Amino acid sequence: MSTHADLDTLNVASQADFIAALQGVYEHSPWVAERAWSARPFATLAALKQAMVQAVRQASRDEQLALIRAHPELAGKAAVSGELTAESTDEQSRAGLAHCTPEEFARINTLNAAYTARFGWPFILAVRGPRGTGLNRSQIVAILERRLDNPAEFEFAEALRQIHRIAELRLNDKFGFMPEQGNRVWDWCEQLATHSEPPWIERGELTATYLTDAHRAAAAEITATMRDCGFDRVEVDAVGNVVGIYHGRDPAALRLLTGSHYDTVRNAGKYDGRIGHFVPMACVRALHRAGRRLSFGLEVVAFAEEEGQRYKATFLGSGALVGGFDPAWLDQRDRDGIAMREAMKHAGLPASLPAIAALERDPARYLGFVEVHIEQGPVLSSLDLPLGIVTSINASVRYQGEIVGMASHAGTTPMNTRRDAACAAAELALFVERRAAADGDSVGTVGMLEVPGGSINVVPGRCRFSLDLRAPSDDQRDRLRDDVLAELAALCARRGLRHTVEETMRESAAPSDPAWQRRWEQAVTALGLPLHRLPSGAGHDAMKLHTALPQAMLFVRGENAGISHNPLESSTADDLDLACAAFTRLLDLLDSTAS
Repeated sequence: MSTHADLDTLNVASQADFIAALQGVYEHSPWVAERAWSARPFATLAALKQAMVQAVRQASRDEQLALIRAHPELAGKAAVSGELTAESTDEQSRAGLAHCTPEEFARINTLNAAYTARFGWPFILAVRGPRGTGLNRSQIVAILERRLDNPAEFEFAEALRQIHRIAELRLNDKFGFMPEQGNRVWDWCEQLATHSEPPWIERGELTATYLTDAHRAAAAEITATMRDCGFDRVEVDAVGNVVGIYHGRDPAALRLLTGSHYDTVRNAGKYDGRIGHFVPMACVRALHRAGRRLSFGLEVVAFAEEEGQRYKATFLGSGALVGGFDPAWLDQRDRDGIAMREAMKHAGLPASLPAIAALERDPARYLGFVEVHIEQGPVLSSLDLPLGIVTSINASVRYQGEIVGMASHAGTTPMNTRRDAACAAAELALFVERRAAADGDSVGTVGMLEVPGGSINVVPGRCRFSLDLRAPSDDQRDRLRDDVLAELAALCARRGLRHTVEETMRESAAPSDPAWQRRWEQAVTALGLPLHRLPSGAGHDAMKLHTALPQAMLFVRGENAGISHNPLESSTADDLDLACAAFTRLLDLLDSTAS
């Protein structure tokens, strides 16, 4: 007989029994369960978790601080004296904190003391980690060291986020729940991240840019995983996309197209893009193992290129599916002088324009395009919500430019006669910051600044820079662009400099299709989660597919305040499991209406 809790019993429990059943979920804080009781009945475990999160969010600052202070230090005095709760003892044991060497114990206690002295509360960390199986001691120390540098308000919020993660894992244990689909997707992401380029791989960092050895190894692994999932057909196409097709009951039926990219930025996170093909792959795996076919087919595409890192060819993979491959890209060269055409041939791709043109999809053969993606921002994390509904993808434009002045001696050139290209670029960067902030919801970034052959005692004669400008609408983006380019021309004229600027990417805003957005909303609601709608400031493959098909996206919360394009990018297996559940609900909904 199972000793696990169940929702049916909890939903009819008295308040006292409800609190008793959830004892220990929030450390020494039964008031959280007491306040969540009124939100009954809970349709899902996720709904119960969210009700307890909301009870904490609605509490006073003093109550939240008391909750934080109710938690013990990691490997602290309570652990040594055996005074931890059973839950804390188990969690710290899983992380190996009960077996610290004297040196490790001393280091952790020194950091704990420094943290408490700075913030006034103990360092809180869900030591079972994003997978639920436990962080190791070196990971814990690294996190403690990093978080010591955070601002106090950030750490207060982070402590509460960690407490909610601790509570989530404790609830999983109480209910005997294992996020199997989420674990699978998490494991796939971790394994795929082992394919990285030198020198990043030597440092344990992830970089996989278009058609490098690491990128091709990732494609081979995705191909093998798709075949294991039970796709009917798997192939690598003419631009390196990995395409898996799972037929409907009628192999000739229309298909739902989905997926995201598997290339990365340099020193990347492991989840950006990649969960967008792994989540539907996990769902196909479940369908195949259940022997189930839908009234429509599924086509999952792991797009080979989206980031524009090795070549200035952003959205190459998804662009090829809508006839957007620019023939001039084949002659572009990377930093090592290797043309894209050569890289394609080396990878065994045809490097043939007719073969690439043949990848264009016929919209009449598809129902639409959906994409699951890590949020890459702080909104869902700040709201303590695991999933969000994307309303639109912002318009964007990118440039690479160069300012040319006069290199001269740093000691003998008077300040009023200098033609300093780097100072001009710095002035432009500050203007971009001011101008984008004036719109409120526009953003502008000078992400690359380089003085070629620069020396400490030479006034910079050249400075290369990038511009990335984004806004919710095409018109707003264009006004921002016009003002920035006008300022560039004006400041160069004032300083006696020349400049060049090349547009490398322009994408229109991509509002979500209302019908597909509603399907995502119904799927999330069915999981017992509140709806939150938000625009995407980041660009996605859905922007390209938007030109040919109705599209809508689902965002998954990121850990570490949603940071992305960074090794700290992360997601929990539980959030990924909810994404898989939402995707399955969307498939079920579509199947029931199409049958």
